[in-house]
Amino acid sequence: VQLQASGGGLVQAGGSLRLSCVVSGGTFSAYAMGWFSQAPGKEREFVAAISWSGSSVYYADSVNGRFTISRDNAKNTVYLQMDSLKPEDTAAYYCAAPGRSFLYTGYLQHLWQYDYWGHGTLVTVSS
Repeated sequence: VQLQASGGGLVQAGGSLRLSCVVSGGTFSAYAMGWFSQAPGKEREFVAAISWSGSSVYYADSVNGRFTISRDNAKNTVYLQMDSLKPEDTAAYYCAAPGRSFLYTGYLQHLWQYDYWGHGTLVTVSS
């Protein structure tokens, strides 16, 4: 399974970005998907997750109400719409897919539940 994330960039505070993650080599429609972030010098942390069907989502408190996770199973793609961005959102953002133990599940919010990771896409929010 390979994941390719894109859409990061430099944006002013209050602005928006949409991250995309295309998944190949697996059965995308069977996977719950997640987004995580990692700021310089900090551990990777949960941002948002979506169930395999897209019917349930979950967000970290820090982004709830500002970020929206969605998926298009026909395009093997998961998205993260980021609105009202803050300087503290500055980080590398990673999409992730779980292993075979977690097919057809609800959302997954823990790092250990994910086996496959894309390369990070950098989001920088200026004040």
